[in-house]
Amino acid sequence: MSRLTALVGATAMTVVVLGLPALAHEHPSGITDLVTPAVVRVEATAHVEITLLDHIGDLVHVERAYDLPIGKGTGIVVNPDGAIVTLTGIVQSPDDVRIYAANKVFSEHHKVKVPADFKRHKLDDPQLDRHLRDCYPPKRPTATCIINATTSITIFPNISPPDAKGFTAEVVKAGAAPDTPAVLVPTGRADGSVGMPTAPLADKVPDKAGSPTNVAGFLGRPAAKLQHTVEIAHLGQGGAGQGGRPFSDPEKKVDEPVKLGGLADRGMIGAPVIGDKDGHVIGMLVGGGKDARMIGVREITTALAAAGVTPRRGAVDATFEAALTRFHTKYYTEAAPGFQRVLELYPGHIVAGAHLKTSLAKRGTSEDAGTKQAPLRQGSSVPLWPFIAAAGVLFVAALLGAYLLWRRGRGPAPAPPRPPDGPVAAVRPRLDEGSTETVVVRRDQALQPTPNPVLTAPEQRYCTGCGMRLGHGHRFCGYCGLPT
Repeated sequence: MSRLTALVGATAMTVVVLGLPALAHEHPSGITDLVTPAVVRVEATAHVEITLLDHIGDLVHVERAYDLPIGKGTGIVVNPDGAIVTLTGIVQSPDDVRIYAANKVFSEHHKVKVPADFKRHKLDDPQLDRHLRDCYPPKRPTATCIINATTSITIFPNISPPDAKGFTAEVVKAGAAPDTPAVLVPTGRADGSVGMPTAPLADKVPDKAGSPTNVAGFLGRPAAKLQHTVEIAHLGQGGAGQGGRPFSDPEKKVDEPVKLGGLADRGMIGAPVIGDKDGHVIGMLVGGGKDARMIGVREITTALAAAGVTPRRGAVDATFEAALTRFHTKYYTEAAPGFQRVLELYPGHIVAGAHLKTSLAKRGTSEDAGTKQAPLRQGSSVPLWPFIAAAGVLFVAALLGAYLLWRRGRGPAPAPPRPPDGPVAAVRPRLDEGSTETVVVRRDQALQPTPNPVLTAPEQRYCTGCGMRLGHGHRFCGYCGLPT
């Protein structure tokens, strides 16, 4: 019986397990899908307003304004409020833009050859040279220039259709070097009624050399024909501190530092480096030229802590990740409503929009894993076949139990009792109905009731011709003479 119980329990457990949806993948198989919606384009420009006080002849105020590009690159949104991590070199110029403005306005007004660069120059004319030196910052009581410089940072989110205007942001915390993280917060609107999509940050950088990664960023301002770019890379040997961790192809087929350095120079500087294990951000792309490297996630979290910004996921991310799991397990019918909900929360979600088109095209087809359970559903979201199978198992178990009880009842016939030794005992008289071994009830024959004879009346006959009553022995009717 114990074997039967174990068999029934194992069968029932198998039925329950098979009845559950296929959710074996905790993380989606699209390794960059969690991060690319949170990738943004960052463009920083310095706006310099300068007023030259010309005292050489008549007092003249010469006013000029210049817009100087500081940097262009990629950033990562780390919380629904729109906080962004990028590189300091993208949003903060290593050169003093006020020197550029002084050279520019002096060259234009006094018609002298002063290079329009970020260096301090000398002129052959002593008077003009003194005026130029007094125009350079910092501001002094004898300054000949009044300069006001501001930085304008524009964020272009990764949405479809692309946002041509973007929204503005300001620097909360900048690093000490161009290749260190900088934290930005939006000053204008942040898309979405419940916030922006965010990128999950990893706990640490993989230690193993040759670990596969993906780098996702922008090579230009997002447009209809220019979306984010994803490039495969591998981590080299070493740490990922301030100096950065190198890239190295384990098969030596591609010079990855050169390949990624070219992408960094074209706009992917600051792009997130995505780990191949779970699709989380493990670092950022730095460097350029022939030497592209990666700073690790520890430097990112340290900069966020110094800026007082907490990385976290939002409602858009939770809805998107649930739909993404369904999508990558090929439950397209169930994934489509999830992606539609994501687009309601955050219109223009680039990955949700693309996956929704695929889900709608494949739902109900042979590629849709949900179609295998669809015929068994009768107006309910719960499949019926697990219950039918469970009922069958219980029925078989009942039959097996009845069979075992029947086998147990068919034991060997008991042996007849052995007659006692000695003379044969007198045969007891047959007991009447209702008697026992201790009380014998006998019925006296004299008292037995005798059956009474049943008296039946003689059969009465009538003439078939005239209807006269006939006697018992009449052969002819006495009235009409008809034979009886």
